[in-house]
Amino acid sequence: MYIVIIYLLLDLGKLAHIVPPSFMHHSAKGTITISVILIGVFTYGYFHYLDKTRQPLEMHTTKMLDKPMKIVMLSDLHLGYHNQAVEFNRWIDMVNAENPDLVLIGGDIIDGHMRPLVEQHMAQAFHRIKAPIVACLGNHEYLTGINESIKFYREAGITLLVDSAVTVNGINIIGRDDRTNAKRRPLKQLMQDVDKSKYTILLDHQPYALEQAERNGIDFQFSGHTHRGQVWPLSWIVDLMYEDSCGPLQKGNTQYYVSSGMGIWGAKFRIGTHSEYVVAQLHN
Repeated sequence: MYIVIIYLLLDLGKLAHIVPPSFMHHSAKGTITISVILIGVFTYGYFHYLDKTRQPLEMHTTKMLDKPMKIVMLSDLHLGYHNQAVEFNRWIDMVNAENPDLVLIGGDIIDGHMRPLVEQHMAQAFHRIKAPIVACLGNHEYLTGINESIKFYREAGITLLVDSAVTVNGINIIGRDDRTNAKRRPLKQLMQDVDKSKYTILLDHQPYALEQAERNGIDFQFSGHTHRGQVWPLSWIVDLMYEDSCGPLQKGNTQYYVSSGMGIWGAKFRIGTHSEYVVAQLHN
């Protein structure tokens, strides 16, 4: 993609008489220049991916809380051949350094193959996290094989919510099944058994139809999936595809955050986007 962009720019430069024809044909100078640009871009993209952004977030409520809570939120870990155990353990250290009361994961823990997770004992690594972990499914759990994925979540000690809810420290957490399952329950049904006097968080991997959370009295929704395109200019396309492709959003009384993800799908580059984890303070 970047080679195509470079050559399009060179062709435009040639037409505008900015780039001399000699630069384009049998040119050692042209070859070296383009090589240096590509090596520079991808070196930057790789190290930028490794540099995880700590994203602070304030969550205010007038509802009664048992206590103020510090919540670390992650999405799109994509553990597997690309993000292996050494890297994952570094992420765990970053989470534990926050001393959270709760960790929420918005789907796509697994990249697509179970073998590297089993061989590297990644389920056991989750037990190093010093806080309860609650998660929902993502589309990659279905790509991996839903039964194997659910078994992994169980072995990892993660509370997996599949069209279900749980109460932790006096707050409701609802986890929707991924929209890959066309038969997942409507949010309205999931809210029927939820005490709306308590602060309610919705985990829904793919950030479509955000107005549903507002209509059903959700206080906060956390999603991922988009990666914000991972690299520019795909980020521009993703921005057009979603109402909120990355970052915070407010609709009525409902607060949203769509994460660009902690991990990556495919090559380990971030250009024009960032990998992040969210550190939220929930209080009155």
